[in-house]
Amino acid sequence: MLGQLFAPVAGFGVTFAQQFRKVPTQEYPEEKRPTAKRFHGRHQLNRHPDGLEKCVGCELCAWACPADAIYVEGADNIEGARFSPGERYGRVYQINYLRCIFCGLCIEACPTRALTMTNEYELADDSRRPLIYEKHQLLAPLRSDMLAPPFPMAEGMEERDYYRGHVTGPTQAQKDHVAAREAQAGHAEGDPNHEEVPR
Repeated sequence: MLGQLFAPVAGFGVTFAQQFRKVPTQEYPEEKRPTAKRFHGRHQLNRHPDGLEKCVGCELCAWACPADAIYVEGADNIEGARFSPGERYGRVYQINYLRCIFCGLCIEACPTRALTMTNEYELADDSRRPLIYEKHQLLAPLRSDMLAPPFPMAEGMEERDYYRGHVTGPTQAQKDHVAAREAQAGHAEGDPNHEEVPR
C-alpha cells in the first residue's frame, strides 16, 4: 500500500534532483568538444605513400549509399601519367552533404580503403552549392614527401604491390618525371602561342 502511495513521488524525485544541478554550458564554437575516435564526419579520399590516389573509380561507394549522395565518374589511366595504380581512377567525385546521413556504408563498400571518414563535423552553410563537395575538396592533402599526380607507378611495382604496402614513398624516377612535367608546363605557360587543351 505504501509502495503504491509513494511511487509517483519517487518518479518526480528524479525531476526534482535535476533542478538543483548546475546546467553544463558548451561554449561552442570557442570551445569545441572533442569527438570520438571513430566519429563519422566529413569524408576523405586517401592517397598512397608516393602520392597516387587510392580511388580506382569503381563506384561501389555510390551504389552502397542509401541516400544517393555520392556521384562517381571513372576514367582510364594513361600509361606513364596515371592518377592511381589501377586501370581506372575517379575523374569526378562528388558528395552531396545535404543528402548524406553519415551511415558509413560507403566506407565499408570501398575495396581499396580509398574512402574514410574524418572527425570534421562543421559542415553547415546557408547555401546549397558549397555543401556539394568536389574531388579536390575531399582528397587528402599531399604530405611533404608525396608527389602530385599524374605520374607513373613505382618502377618494378604492380597494382597489388601498392595495396600490400610495398610502396613506402616516391622513387627517384617518379620525382624526375614530375620535375620534367612541371618544367615543361612552366615553359608552355611562357609560350604566347600555347593554348590549353582540356583533358
